[in-house]
Amino acid sequence: MKSIAISGSKRSNVGKRDAKELRYEGLVPAVLYGGKEQTHFSVSAADLRPVLYTPDAMFIELTIEGAKHTAIVKDAQFHPLTDVVTHVDFLELFEDKPVVMELPIRLEGTSPGVRIGGKLNQKYRKLKVKGLPKDFVDFVPVDISKLELGKNIRVGEIKLENLEILNAKVDTMVSVLASRATRQADAEAAAATKGGKK
Repeated sequence: MKSIAISGSKRSNVGKRDAKELRYEGLVPAVLYGGKEQTHFSVSAADLRPVLYTPDAMFIELTIEGAKHTAIVKDAQFHPLTDVVTHVDFLELFEDKPVVMELPIRLEGTSPGVRIGGKLNQKYRKLKVKGLPKDFVDFVPVDISKLELGKNIRVGEIKLENLEILNAKVDTMVSVLASRATRQADAEAAAATKGGKK
């Protein structure tokens, strides 16, 4: 699993006024929980960009005034108008404690159904997965090289070593649908065959 290093400073005050001042200085109020006690701190908004504005899953090596923690972003709040991040919740990770994360799906191969004019429809971009931090992977590979027209791949078909997928097994992740042009061509071919039989 990829990781990124971020440093933060402890907050002495955790009120709204203090939070507003931090944001004015380009800092974001944050909290680290999951350990023995919560830690309130601030982190640079610029340092958060590679973590929040990416489809990738990653661990964060968080240093708060010398103390090191491995964490993930559990929740981020954004301003409704400016989309600027206003608060971040980090969850501390421990080697022996399972954690739930969303991992991005990576489609691999070329679908035969797409080759003949079908349209690839990807319903899921991420899967919710549970396991120990050491077992997490950067992405979930999904092989579509045998995906024919009109067929799909369901969540239950995906297996990850030592990780449990929490999404419903019957849910369709990716499918190949007949495009409008393909459907029209099939209809015309069927009509021509029907007409030829008369």
